Amino acid sequence: MNKLAAEFFGTFWLVFGGCGSAILAAAFPDLGIGFLGVALAFGLTVLTMIYAVGGISGGHFNPAVSLGLAVAGRFDWKDLIPYWIAQVLGGIAAAAVLYLIASGRAGYMPGSFASNGYAELSPGGYSMTAALLIEVVLTAFFLIVILGSTASTAPAGFAGIAIGLCLTLIHLISIPVTNTSVNPARSTATALFAETAALNQLWLFWVAPLIGAVIGAIFWKALLGRD
Repeated sequence: MNKLAAEFFGTFWLVFGGCGSAILAAAFPDLGIGFLGVALAFGLTVLTMIYAVGGISGGHFNPAVSLGLAVAGRFDWKDLIPYWIAQVLGGIAAAAVLYLIASGRAGYMPGSFASNGYAELSPGGYSMTAALLIEVVLTAFFLIVILGSTASTAPAGFAGIAIGLCLTLIHLISIPVTNTSVNPARSTATALFAETAALNQLWLFWVAPLIGAVIGAIFWKALLGRD
């Protein structure tokens, strides 16, 4: 239960801090933190929670990461579904709190609510194929960075920094394409509160990150893994 609680609160913080930065802090052109600020916020949420609760649960906060670690032999398959449930519930709880806060402003409309999407829901109007490809590729490399930075051959104590900066880079690349998922729990949480058709497109933001995680884990295990 301690592990599941850590995953719940870690995913809560990721969605609350990352999506909150987009919903609240980037909502005003004159006062907002902008594209770079949102990307940095996502990276900081993961970095801080890895050091805060990573020692309890492993610091996944993402169903794709849990799957990739299981494929790589770093995580017990029997814990996969309980982790997924804790992560999704943590994300939804964070999105609900964000909705309550954001709706405290007069005239507030949720709109996309920082949800992910392709075609008409893509910030840059990118196609479904483009969205699928970028989510698969970026999640695969995210897993490679996670596995590499936490390997026995990596310098001790720096994994959180590498992982947090990797997630920041991922957002810098893909916010214009999909608003960046690489995390099905994050995508599910915001899609539930969006006023768009985000729920109809949610399938892609489960399928693509999970495929990418498996590819990244297999690549690491077959070609790069030295544990």
